[in-house]
Amino acid sequence: MITRRLFVRGSALVMAGIGAAPSWLARAAEGARGKRKILVAIFQRGAADSLNVVVPFSEKRYYEMRPSIAIPAPSGLKASAPTGPNFAPGQSAIDLDGRFGLHPQLQPLKALWDSQQLAIVEATGSPDPSRSHFDAQDYMESGTPGKTSGDGWMNRALPAADLQTSPLRAIAMGTQLPRTLRGDRAAIAVNNMQSFQAGTQDTAGILESMYATSPDARLERTGKDAFAAMKMIQQITQGPSNGPAGQQYQQGGDLGRSLQQVARLIKADVGVEAAFAEIGGWDHHGNEPGQLSNLLRQFGSALAAFSQDLGDRMEDVVVVTMSEFGRTAHENGNNGTDHGHGGLMMVLGGPVKGGKVYGKWPGLEREQLYEARDLAVTTDFRSVLSELVQGHLGQSNVAQVFPGFSPGEKLNLLRT
Repeated sequence: MITRRLFVRGSALVMAGIGAAPSWLARAAEGARGKRKILVAIFQRGAADSLNVVVPFSEKRYYEMRPSIAIPAPSGLKASAPTGPNFAPGQSAIDLDGRFGLHPQLQPLKALWDSQQLAIVEATGSPDPSRSHFDAQDYMESGTPGKTSGDGWMNRALPAADLQTSPLRAIAMGTQLPRTLRGDRAAIAVNNMQSFQAGTQDTAGILESMYATSPDARLERTGKDAFAAMKMIQQITQGPSNGPAGQQYQQGGDLGRSLQQVARLIKADVGVEAAFAEIGGWDHHGNEPGQLSNLLRQFGSALAAFSQDLGDRMEDVVVVTMSEFGRTAHENGNNGTDHGHGGLMMVLGGPVKGGKVYGKWPGLEREQLYEARDLAVTTDFRSVLSELVQGHLGQSNVAQVFPGFSPGEKLNLLRT
């Protein structure tokens, strides 16, 4: 027996919310939504070690607290150098501004920094003190530190649906819809565009008929959007997929493959407004130098490939990266770090005022650390997201997106 549950599970397709009945083919052909602003959020699950991702090499304490895992200062710059065995010649930080430097495996991002399309916000995070991965991720995706809501900040940030709204307006790359995109606005999860279908043609016809005749109006509209999305994606996948960034996407691992599909949808002008991707594996309690290097190689390659692939289309795209919390300032006894507090966020795209490190740097002296062990949070993650939601997506009601939050002084991350 064919059931709606089977359809959702078997096709790797998830729909949530209510979208407008799609006259998708005509709109897609006209490219009516090609100029809409697009926000892409990337979640680094596991708590990324911000101090080794963007290195505060001007801080002597950084090297004192990390004698084995610190990243050497850029060549030619005066700083205390680590004496540990984990660093080969040439594996020094890439200087950004004389104070901070990129991890050497993030070399692909240096061109974006130089062209002022990449900004870094230091000492970001949640005001909630939780060091639980699951709680902190839920709080950040909900946009409600200290508690979990049924919907996510990215869903709430989307404007209400209208006749121009696409069934592919909000898309997550994966097998299930993340909390970030759950809510009243229609959203869809796609694991692999090539296999995005509901069984055989006959099976799809039966299921589409089941949804079309459902007495539940919400379910009927969701079904219509789901099958419209499926047809749109099937049409897109018939075209060429490899661009000039194809090889670099491959170096980006799973994140690279996810962003390649997001870019393909954006270039097809199918009305994407919000997209979500993730990359796990950042929980480095041991052997951090080797693990972090491998992960950052993928991370940097994926982001650089995405920007290269979209080219001029990046003028309408902003990408923001985040992780649930940072890691301890001191290394542990296993050449790793433990669950911490403050971290960092990256913002990149054509509208970004890049080439600058934003946020108030709290310092690394014992009295400056959070609970004498972690980088302190000086910029609430919602302050960063509020600017992007308001300045890029045009959502003026920030209180609707982040209930009970007042952003305060702006960072001014975006060009006017």
